[in-house]
Amino acid sequence: MYKQMKLWFLLTLSVIIVLTGCSSNAGNKEAAENSGASENTEKATAAPDEAKPVTIKVHTFGNEASYNWEKTIAAFKEKYPNIIPEVIVLSEKGDTQEALQKLDLAASSSEQMDVLMFSDPASYAQRVGLGMVAKLDDFIAKDGYTVAEDYKVDTTLNGSIYALPGKFNPWYVLLNKTQLTEAGLSVPTEWTWEEFTTYAKKLTSGEGAAKHYGTYFHGPQNGGWMEFMKLALANQADNTEFLKADGTFNLDNPLFRKSLELRLQMEKQDKSATPYTDIMSQKLHYRNQFFSQAASMVMIGSWMNTELGGTDQFPLNFDVAVAPIPKNSASDEGGYTMVTTDYVGVAESSKNKEAAYTFVRWYTTEGQIAQGKNIPSWNGVDDSQLASIIDIILGATQNPEKVDKASLLSVLSNAKSSKIIPPVTYQSEMYKVINEEYEKLIFDQQDIDKTIAAMQEKVQQIIDANKK
Repeated sequence: MYKQMKLWFLLTLSVIIVLTGCSSNAGNKEAAENSGASENTEKATAAPDEAKPVTIKVHTFGNEASYNWEKTIAAFKEKYPNIIPEVIVLSEKGDTQEALQKLDLAASSSEQMDVLMFSDPASYAQRVGLGMVAKLDDFIAKDGYTVAEDYKVDTTLNGSIYALPGKFNPWYVLLNKTQLTEAGLSVPTEWTWEEFTTYAKKLTSGEGAAKHYGTYFHGPQNGGWMEFMKLALANQADNTEFLKADGTFNLDNPLFRKSLELRLQMEKQDKSATPYTDIMSQKLHYRNQFFSQAASMVMIGSWMNTELGGTDQFPLNFDVAVAPIPKNSASDEGGYTMVTTDYVGVAESSKNKEAAYTFVRWYTTEGQIAQGKNIPSWNGVDDSQLASIIDIILGATQNPEKVDKASLLSVLSNAKSSKIIPPVTYQSEMYKVINEEYEKLIFDQQDIDKTIAAMQEKVQQIIDANKK
C-alpha cells in the first residue's frame, strides 16, 4: 500500500488546484484508423489462467472521442478473451486535472484500481513517489525486452520502470516550405542551431508593421511554455531540465547559457525572431503567426499534425514541411527532442497485476495501432504503418497535398525523448523566477551574466526552502 497520509495531502492539493480554475489539458485528437498489427510485435506476455476470467479496471483521463476505447477493448479481447478491461473515464471532457482529482479520490477510497494512465511526467512521477504505481521491471525482464529498445520514450524513474509510453508527440520545427523555396533554402533533415539562425536571417524581410520574421518563439509566458528557455538543451539524451536528477540546479550548464544567447542573438542582433514585447503585448499565438505567414519557422509539438493541412479556422495557403529540433553540433546524435506521451502503468494496490501488465504491454504496442488515434511510441510500428497513420491524420485536413509528408515521416520516425528528470513540487515557483529574470534580460534591464547569477541564486533559495 502507498502512503495514505501523503495521498490525502495530494488529494487535498488536487482539489485546491481544480477549484482555483486549472485549465483543461485535453488530449490530442489526431485522427487515425486501424492499420493492422505489425508482424514485428512484442514477445507474447503470458496471460492469467484462461480458466479464470478476470476483470481489470482501467482508470484514464482519455474519453471515447479521443481514445476510441470501444474499438480498442474489442481488439484486446480478441487476443486475451479471459481478461476483461473495464474502462473508467475520469473526465468526459478530457480534463487531466479533473481526472487526477478523481483518481486520487478512488485511490483513497480503496476502490479497485488495476491500470493507471497519466498525461505528463509530473503526474506520473508524483504518484510513483506516493507508492501508487507498481514496478514493471520483473514483468519486462520476463518478456525479454528493454524500454530503451522497444519505445521512443524513456519512462525510467529512479532506475526502475513504472509505466510504458502510449502515444508519441515529439516537438519539431514547422516550416513554410514555399518561403524556404523562394529564399533558395532546402528542407533540413538534420541541422544545427547555427544553421537555424542562418535560415531565420535569410527568411526575414520588410520593416515596421509589415516586417516578416524568420522565426517565432511562443515562450516563455508567465511561467509557462518554458521549453523555449531550453533551446540548446533540447537535443540531448540527459540533463535537459532546469534541475538535475539529484535535485541541484542545471542553470550552470553551458547549454543553458547558449539557449539565452540564442534568444538574444536572434531578437536583438539578427532581428530575425518576433520581438518578445510584441508576443506579450499583442498576445500573439503560434498558430496565427504560422498560418498567416507572419513567421516562416515555428518550433512546436506534433499535436499540430492534425492541423498541418489547414483547418476551417486556419486555412493553408502555402506548402508546409517539418524539420527536427536543431542540434548544437553536427557531430551530436540527432533525434532527441521534447516529447509528450501517455504513461500507462499498473496500480500497486491491484490484485490482478499480471493481467493489468498484459493489458499495459498490449495497449502500448499493438493496441496503439488498433486504437488508431495517435502516432505510437512503440518502435514495432514499421514505416508503412506509420505512413498509413499519417495519411489518415493529414486526410482529415483541408489541403493534405500541401504537406511534405516525407519530411514529417522522417522527423517522427527518428525522434526520441530524453531521460525523464522527476519533477518537483515547487516546479511552477521555479519556472516563475526563471521567467522573470529572462524578461529583465530581454528587456535590456540586466546582462546575461547577472541574469544567470540571479536565476541560480533564486532557484537555490527555492530548493533550500523546500528541503525536508
